[in-house]
Amino acid sequence: MVEKFGAEEGVTDEDRNYRGSRFADVRAAIFANPYYQLWGAEDAPPLPETPTRLSNVLRGIWTFGRRYWFAKAAARAVDSHADLRWGPDGKGFLRLIHPNGVCLTGLWEITEETPYSGYFKRGSRALVIARYSSRLTRRGQKTRSLSLAGKLYPTDDPNHADPLRTANFFTQEDIGGAYSDYINDAELRNAPDVTPLRQGLGLPVLVVNGVVLTLADKVSTHRQVHTVAELGKPPFEPTRAPAFLRLAVAPEQPRIEGEGLDVRDEIMGQIFDKGDPTPKRKLVFNIEVTDQGVERRKFGNIKWTLENWRRIGRLTFDDAVVSYNGDHVIHFNHPHWRDDRNDPNTAFRPPPKAGS
Repeated sequence: MVEKFGAEEGVTDEDRNYRGSRFADVRAAIFANPYYQLWGAEDAPPLPETPTRLSNVLRGIWTFGRRYWFAKAAARAVDSHADLRWGPDGKGFLRLIHPNGVCLTGLWEITEETPYSGYFKRGSRALVIARYSSRLTRRGQKTRSLSLAGKLYPTDDPNHADPLRTANFFTQEDIGGAYSDYINDAELRNAPDVTPLRQGLGLPVLVVNGVVLTLADKVSTHRQVHTVAELGKPPFEPTRAPAFLRLAVAPEQPRIEGEGLDVRDEIMGQIFDKGDPTPKRKLVFNIEVTDQGVERRKFGNIKWTLENWRRIGRLTFDDAVVSYNGDHVIHFNHPHWRDDRNDPNTAFRPPPKAGS
């Protein structure tokens, strides 16, 4: 595991100089250095399992912010729109939360009429690069929480010539932990429940994570999707974003068996046959939204009652890779919290101007 802390955990010139990226370049980066020569081959090495350590999220905390790297990383996650962060040595950075993941590429499509703007409008088609991850990776570890983050490119041309700015989204199961053994059963939402005691020995990390992210951007457990609703939107058109987003594996997807199966292998098994480098299938998620939800907080728990979900499209992945750059170099911007999700003037942490 790469254990390195320093300026690259915070905002750098690489972040400030971001002007967008090309889908083909980011895709090439995450596929450049897989952890295996051929996934599923009998001689393939085991996938690395990087632990989420309390010592890492606390390192530098006693310097009153000057060298508290997790706080710098949290602020950078909100402020930086960079799609790749190579760092000064070209090896990326240490991902402090959810360090183990699998990257996927595919297409976001909105097929139903909606009242929303941007890439929530009917007919929207966006290339997507995503990362599926979990604090604990193996089936049977009951406190794992599966998560899917994605970035949308406002095009369906994988060879587009000009750099494009992306819109990022985050969805997750209960942040404290869920009981889904298969990805088919996971309900991934931009506003997940939080049941802290399910974390067991991981509870201190969860507490630190919640405090630091709240200080960075007011609300740490609800990631709004206004960036998707503003992607490709004319400046004069008002933003109309759904309050809640849910991604659920399409019912027709197979269930990948295996006791103690690593979720990264489960994702790969949805798309590939073992030992064959050519994708054989697609992994499809239904895109569902609603604006009706009530949050309840009690004894540190957060529970949402969400009603009238409506399927408006699908998210289709046709390729995937488990790679070093997928764990250390790709970066997903956390959308700024807004008191009114449709009004950028209500942002708790005003976004930096492009290039600033």
